[in-house]
Amino acid sequence: MKFFIDSANIPMIEKFIDMGIVDGVTTNPSLLAKEGASHPIDHLKKILELVTGPVSIEVVATDYENMLKEARSIAKLGKNVVVKLPMTKDGMHALHTLSKEGIKVNVTLIFSANQALIAAKAGATYVSPFIGRLDDISFNGMDLIRDIVQIFKNYPIKTEVLVASVRNPVQVIDAAKLGAGIATLPPDVLDKMFMHPLTDIGISRFLADWKGVEQKYGNIFDSLK
Repeated sequence: MKFFIDSANIPMIEKFIDMGIVDGVTTNPSLLAKEGASHPIDHLKKILELVTGPVSIEVVATDYENMLKEARSIAKLGKNVVVKLPMTKDGMHALHTLSKEGIKVNVTLIFSANQALIAAKAGATYVSPFIGRLDDISFNGMDLIRDIVQIFKNYPIKTEVLVASVRNPVQVIDAAKLGAGIATLPPDVLDKMFMHPLTDIGISRFLADWKGVEQKYGNIFDSLK
């Protein structure tokens, strides 16, 4: 499973890229607004300099013509840019046009298998089902991932399922079990995936046991220099 980081925070993006566990980045207008950058385009260019994988950047227009105009401008920012379009009729019209131009598109705000199937037919590179927001209104978001993955496997669909609105590490594992190819994760969820109390206990025990060796021999690894 590929991990994207759902953030516009450059230090956070850099931190996880340096670990080698992040394959791409997703952004949106809300995430960019939180960073308070002097100019959003300059901020996005810095992200694109850091990341070799796909970087999703969202349009803010809601009508077909202006979506096309914004999307084409966004696509010029870099070879790894993926334009994010909303799951609307105008969005799908724009998607179909852009896909014929070779521009990669991530369709966001997917809440049903019907929407995912339409986006795939229109030429989406990625579909982003929002599982957390479905859970918020008492629907099981993971049921949606199961349906989309199964439907896409039934046909020669190349569109990738990009699980979004992830709230906790359990959802990551559940999505991976269902065969979703990508999850885009907020930094706090990525951080939690490292954690397990038994790991902390194990490290503490190893260090406690090693104290006697250090008292007798000092730091044995210094002698290897």
